[in-house]
Amino acid sequence: MIRGSSILGMRWLLAALLFAGAAQAQDKVNLTTTWFAQAEHGGFYQAVATGIYKKHGLDVTVKMGGPQVNGVQLLLAGQTEFIQNYDFAVLQGVEKGFPLVTVAAPFQFDMQCVLAREDVPSLASLKEKTILVAGTGTTYWWPWVKKKYGYTDAQMRPYTFNLQPFFNDSNIVQQAFVSSEPYQAEQKGLKTKCFMLANEGYPPYTGAITTTQKMVAEKPDLVARFVRASIEGWKSYMENPAPGNELIKKDNPNMSDGQLAYAMKKMKDLQVVTSGDAAKFGIGTMTDEHWKKVADFMIEYGLLKPSTDWRKAYTLQFVKDVKVMP
Repeated sequence: MIRGSSILGMRWLLAALLFAGAAQAQDKVNLTTTWFAQAEHGGFYQAVATGIYKKHGLDVTVKMGGPQVNGVQLLLAGQTEFIQNYDFAVLQGVEKGFPLVTVAAPFQFDMQCVLAREDVPSLASLKEKTILVAGTGTTYWWPWVKKKYGYTDAQMRPYTFNLQPFFNDSNIVQQAFVSSEPYQAEQKGLKTKCFMLANEGYPPYTGAITTTQKMVAEKPDLVARFVRASIEGWKSYMENPAPGNELIKKDNPNMSDGQLAYAMKKMKDLQVVTSGDAAKFGIGTMTDEHWKKVADFMIEYGLLKPSTDWRKAYTLQFVKDVKVMP
């Protein structure tokens, strides 16, 4: 006869084995972001902090990007499963034969802007200004604004992600993220304007989730779970960012509560996560029409060869049925 204590012990053993099996079922995944941890990555940190990824069977590590981090290289080398990226970069990669594919777009438009002092009336009025542009900007948005407004390369200088030149010289304007650098200027007591490029016709998604064609072909279930969990993370972050912000500050101790609050307010005011197609089809959505618009834009400004099969740069299979509504 088996005693009650023995039966209880067997039950505990079975429960432990089941728990161990469940723990082993968590797929380990790395996501490399675009920059040092900040609110613009908040949905991913939120999905870690609140257990959303774990709920979908994922053990996700969010790795910070930065000026010395080439996410595409890491992705193609198999050192990360997902990256945040510009659709411009993905399309240019496809042109070169790289097996990149974008699977979701948490931000419906780019928050890139040109930061100027408050007396500057418009982007069209910068012909006498020195314009600071970062490396990627020189191949993404600079060719467009240069042609659109008649700027010259002689006006352009490198932006090194140090705002001191902008603070010191009233003739300097510079690229910025509307949710970031204006806050730093505000802390200095400097009144500024930030002219958003998206408002002037600049079309790309930003911070979109990108992986490889191999991952999509061989592990579609994992990709689907990662996309859904990330989108749920963004919805949760926009409602209550506190859990995600704690992890952001842990990864990036230089990130202040004030900067996080400023960025969140900007993202909410601009509805970067919830407007446009996201309002109709759900957070993270993408459309064929938007991708065609981006490809046509790049071709028009000499950023993409007309022969490039731009449809290889993305797939809608992972966002079309998620429908996590704002």
